Amino acid sequence: MINKKKIERLIYELLEAIGENPLREGLKETPHRVAKMYKEIFAGMEENPKEHVKMFNESGQGNELILVKDIPFYSMCEHHLLPFFGTIHIAYIPSRGRIIGLSKIVRIVNCYTKQLQIQERMTREIADFIFSDLETSGAAVFVEAEHLCMTMRGVKSPGAKTKTYSLKGLLSSDQKKKEELYSLL
Repeated sequence: MINKKKIERLIYELLEAIGENPLREGLKETPHRVAKMYKEIFAGMEENPKEHVKMFNESGQGNELILVKDIPFYSMCEHHLLPFFGTIHIAYIPSRGRIIGLSKIVRIVNCYTKQLQIQERMTREIADFIFSDLETSGAAVFVEAEHLCMTMRGVKSPGAKTKTYSLKGLLSSDQKKKEELYSLL
């Protein structure tokens, strides 16, 4: 559970620690605003992606690939507490004619992105969930992101993108399905 009061107190102390006056006009409300923001950007920590699953039986649905592309996301790097952001593409092959509501895919993505993360783990966790928890025949997750820990500090390399992917089931083992997926991407 996100403790907004504790966050406010810690942000007040952080402002003092960097040599700022937390009581000056521009900063008086900053601890409250940051706590409110953290409640929003870390909302995935208080959610279970299973709450967003809504499956439909589509009897005519065979082994066809379903792809949702260009899902925008924002997350927070657990190493430096700086944002990383980009797009996620999710593909899956339904099993037994069961498909998921398309908006639910975005909600599931938000559960994993709205928490402290690293891109590599996040990619794998989403793929595992789509494959195992939704009982699909195959799942693929592709993530492309820019990390502010690389662009505004350290190596200072603006525009550098990190790409990760995870393939499960038929999208990992069936070469024809894999080629179909790559052509759609």
